[in-house]
Amino acid sequence: MLEKLNQLSDSHGALAPGRGLISGVIALCLGILCLLGVLAFHFPQYLTTPELRRSYDVEVIRTVMFVALVLAGGLSLVNILFNRARWLASFAFALVALSALLGGHKVPVGDFADGTPYIGLDWFILDLLGSALIFIFIEKLFALRKDQPVFRAEWQTDFHHFIVNHMVIGFMLLATNLLVHKLFGWAASDGIRGWFGALPFWAGLPLIILVADLVQYWTHRAYHEVPLLWRLHAVHHSAKHMDWMAGSRQHILETLITRTLVLAPIFTLGFSKEVIDAYIIVVGFQAVFNHANVSVRLGPLRHIIVTPNFHHWHHSQDQDALDKNYAAHYAFLDHLFGTAVKSTRLWPENYGVLGDYVPNGFWKQVKFPFVWKG
Repeated sequence: MLEKLNQLSDSHGALAPGRGLISGVIALCLGILCLLGVLAFHFPQYLTTPELRRSYDVEVIRTVMFVALVLAGGLSLVNILFNRARWLASFAFALVALSALLGGHKVPVGDFADGTPYIGLDWFILDLLGSALIFIFIEKLFALRKDQPVFRAEWQTDFHHFIVNHMVIGFMLLATNLLVHKLFGWAASDGIRGWFGALPFWAGLPLIILVADLVQYWTHRAYHEVPLLWRLHAVHHSAKHMDWMAGSRQHILETLITRTLVLAPIFTLGFSKEVIDAYIIVVGFQAVFNHANVSVRLGPLRHIIVTPNFHHWHHSQDQDALDKNYAAHYAFLDHLFGTAVKSTRLWPENYGVLGDYVPNGFWKQVKFPFVWKG
């Protein structure tokens, strides 16, 4: 069973319908997430993110977990009874049973101490579940490349980046906040912060996005134009397929640098909590959506707002698209600064680093900036 699971996780391509593989993989993924959720219930002080657990309703999470357990268990039992990929269904059912034995969705969560070292297991679970449910559905409904399977080539590398970037969210938040306060705390002004903090939501949200995207634009441009920084950013550009997981391929040092620089003006100017929370939702959605395998252009609006079409060109190997389309939210910034792609074709053909010199594999890509002799 373990050998077959290893073979499945190491493979790529479309899953054959009618053999229990699709439903088996769904059950397996839900079983794994449920087990991780149970562990998070048992050890919330070490496995959940303080900023996040203050925001969600635990009873809603319990209901979601119960539905997931029932669905995973039901799919597994049906496949076992009808002898469809029984090895996969059995493993998924074992995870469901183990989750139930450990308390399932009814695990009590009492008071616990704050300030403990933690990993963002809850953030990983919720983001993976939400992203997969939303974006896989969107990609199937509005697919740009209809023959691209969910488990396309090199999906394992992007999934490893997804796991690590979510699990170390505690370290990232701590390090980012420390750097922002140490490096930019001197620039904060009560008068300025008061003015920005008092802005109505309808004015604050587009303004915070503009401020963040101006920093993002020039930071992103520097990653392309400064050779030392390109060593980090080349990891992100090494993805040869665009989908909802491709945006997760990012070197952890690049993530730390970019988040620090983008959060600095947000902290310094003093936007309200409601505006910052809304911005986090917008940036989280666009970071995934703009890499997705979806055929979305938005007509004339594509010259104002960054769309998948706009950002796909940024990842293209086409000569006329190299070092172009840097903006993350507002496409008009690239038109303003003269870095927008001008092509007669609607979509690029090939993605990735020109020359394909970045190795595949998570740990190889972590080491790449420090060992590359290019």
